[in-house]
Amino acid sequence: MEFYIKREDQIHPFVSGNKYRKLKYNLLEAKNKQKTTLLTFGGAFSNHIAATAAAGNEFNFKTIGVIRGEELVDKVVENPTLAFAKANGMQLHFISRGQYNQKELQPFIKQLRNQFGDFYLVPEGGTNPLAIKGCEEILTKEDAFFDYICVPVGTGGTMAGLINSSLPHQRIIGFSALKGDFLEKKISQITSKSNWEITDQFSFGGYAKVDETLINFMNNFKSSNNIPLDPLYTGKMVFGIFELAKTGFFSKNSRILAIHTGGLQGIQGMNLQLKKRNLPLIEI
Repeated sequence: MEFYIKREDQIHPFVSGNKYRKLKYNLLEAKNKQKTTLLTFGGAFSNHIAATAAAGNEFNFKTIGVIRGEELVDKVVENPTLAFAKANGMQLHFISRGQYNQKELQPFIKQLRNQFGDFYLVPEGGTNPLAIKGCEEILTKEDAFFDYICVPVGTGGTMAGLINSSLPHQRIIGFSALKGDFLEKKISQITSKSNWEITDQFSFGGYAKVDETLINFMNNFKSSNNIPLDPLYTGKMVFGIFELAKTGFFSKNSRILAIHTGGLQGIQGMNLQLKKRNLPLIEI
């Protein structure tokens, strides 16, 4: 078995990995529609919020981040992700979790337009048809060499793009950061291909949940390979690949490509949480 990592995290210092891919065509569409403001959604340590703020700052868009959790309004300074977004010019708008659950409903979107004026809407996590189009560009002709393409899964857009651009001999393995099978249903609606599967076996209990086993694995991997992993997505994926390899999941002599989707900005915030729990810190 041969194992490789595609360093999508090195595309851009702040708009890295799949966030660059997802925003690429959305920013072009916003320009074409002569929109000057981007509005999007995210949580306290959202990679997407940080990337949208940085992209807006670089490409001259005003940005508005609708943030889940009213209790965060007075904690921006102590939150590395939100502080970064604000420093890049993003206007932060904090709402309750109940309101946040309405983020895809038209009455709520209309309310936001009444409040903030005209804007180009980027969904939570950035996933929409234009984002999938961007993620289809992750795989190149050279990647035909690989038998398995492994990717972390959050909203499903990156995996959908990989499935669309994959070759018949390739199998796409998604490592879900969340518990449940709803992502399988979502991706089934996006693609007609069947050369893929998703496992939540290595979600460590759900989104943003980590333990000492995962932290130690990530730190050892970085020490051995000089490749940092993030605790929400790529860390869980690589841990899962190694565990599956032990069970003989991958065919003999197979070649595996793991997509590093970025997200390293979230390590600093996660370490603040780990310190409170007296757990080891993630090496940056």
